[in-house]
Amino acid sequence: MVVMDAAGRVAELNDAARVLLPGARVGEALSAPGWLAAAAPGTGSVSGAVGEGFFSARPSALADGDTVWWLVEETAYRSAVEELEAERERTRFLTEASSALLASLNLQRCMEVTARLAAEHLADAALVIAPTTAKRLPMVLCDQHGRLVHSTVSSDVGNVPGLPEALRGFPPVPSRWIDPAAAADWMVPEGFGEVGSLTITPLPGHGVPAGALVLLRRAPRAAFSESEEASAGLFAARAGAAMSAARLYAEQSAITDILMRDLLPPTLREVEGVEFAGGYRASVDTDRVGGDFYDVHPATQHGSESLAVLGDVAGKGLEAAVLTGKIRNTLHALLPLGDDHGRMLRLLNNSLRNAHSTRFVTLVLASARREERDVLLRLTSAGHAPPLILRREGSVEKADTGGSLIGVLPEIATRTAELRLAPGETCLLYTDGVTEARGGPLGDTMFGEERLQRSLRGYAGMPAQAVVERVQMLADEWIGDGSHDDIAVLAITAPRGAHLSAVDGTTAGRYTT
Repeated sequence: MVVMDAAGRVAELNDAARVLLPGARVGEALSAPGWLAAAAPGTGSVSGAVGEGFFSARPSALADGDTVWWLVEETAYRSAVEELEAERERTRFLTEASSALLASLNLQRCMEVTARLAAEHLADAALVIAPTTAKRLPMVLCDQHGRLVHSTVSSDVGNVPGLPEALRGFPPVPSRWIDPAAAADWMVPEGFGEVGSLTITPLPGHGVPAGALVLLRRAPRAAFSESEEASAGLFAARAGAAMSAARLYAEQSAITDILMRDLLPPTLREVEGVEFAGGYRASVDTDRVGGDFYDVHPATQHGSESLAVLGDVAGKGLEAAVLTGKIRNTLHALLPLGDDHGRMLRLLNNSLRNAHSTRFVTLVLASARREERDVLLRLTSAGHAPPLILRREGSVEKADTGGSLIGVLPEIATRTAELRLAPGETCLLYTDGVTEARGGPLGDTMFGEERLQRSLRGYAGMPAQAVVERVQMLADEWIGDGSHDDIAVLAITAPRGAHLSAVDGTTAGRYTT
């Protein structure tokens, strides 16, 4: 307690005040602390430092005009408030960091975000180094101006204390144990100045280290405290998880692309004077593959037959696509037997039954070769809808072929149809995704084979690609926003012009009218 008169002189001190304010004298003006000496009578509470502590002073007015100032120490309270605010700031930062890091599954983007956030909130500059099997490690540096720099560093980083261990996922070395002079030149941004302190923190990943985070602070700023290092560790855990997820996604994406390459429908072209065109749409628009497929195997020599295949595996999605890939590979291995459709299908049937698969497949084999201006076809259906033949005058007929589905019965029976396509005529192979598509005006009407045949009559004389596109557009319009099965369409057309073979006899030739 300190009593001061209206003139600002000390009128009275209790024992506690004498200890706290040893320079105060009764009858003299209070010189220290300045914040209390400057407080005028009638003002509210004031506060400030006294020595190493923090106090607040609350006034009480006396009848004679004197003012009693009650000093209360708030050092511990203020420290708790500051720590609470610091913790709230750390929480806000970690929340922001988590949102920013989870916004991308691109590894380079994650490294950039990690370096930028670390330099902005934790240090003056930051480096993110990712481990690889290469001799050079990718690195992203965010300098004191917030600029990002991409570079690489030698995998031999043993001359930087704590960095090799961090890249291997070992716990961080306390920054007070690291001499700032040990920072390599490649770690210090241009124009950064003297390094006052640095800390190296591992970026933990999913089972394997995701990299290392290096924080640099310029002199003469204070070294990293234990709480700041702890904050860096919490941030590094989030950044490492994001980088690890991005790396895993990239690896899985690369594997998927490699595997998908053989599952995707091929790009078809004109082969030996025969036009081939195909179209595919998976049952789920976000999928790229499914249970329907088609292939065209060009003739091995001039004048021989090209083999086209269209099939429908029971089921949808990736599981059906895997079986599709096996069937396509098996048929490719059986190409030397292409002149005997029945034998090919029997061997494929045995292969599927021996694989103990619960799935089956229906398909159509079509062997095609050019003879003068016509195209000769041999068609064999195995449990599949027979192909439709679109004649140049607009009539549509079914190919006289049929047979057992593949992969269920120990013995299968097939019937092969032989026919001729005149110039401008087309043979259409399709899966039940077209005829069983539901939609139309009522939304649940099946498209049906009869509607498909009526539509085909208007496509007479069109090239193979145009026929496929028209059938696809027709199915899409019918389905609308409704659900549907996989859809595959394959058209084989005898070109309307005279065929001029290529010089080598195997690549696509030209046509003249």
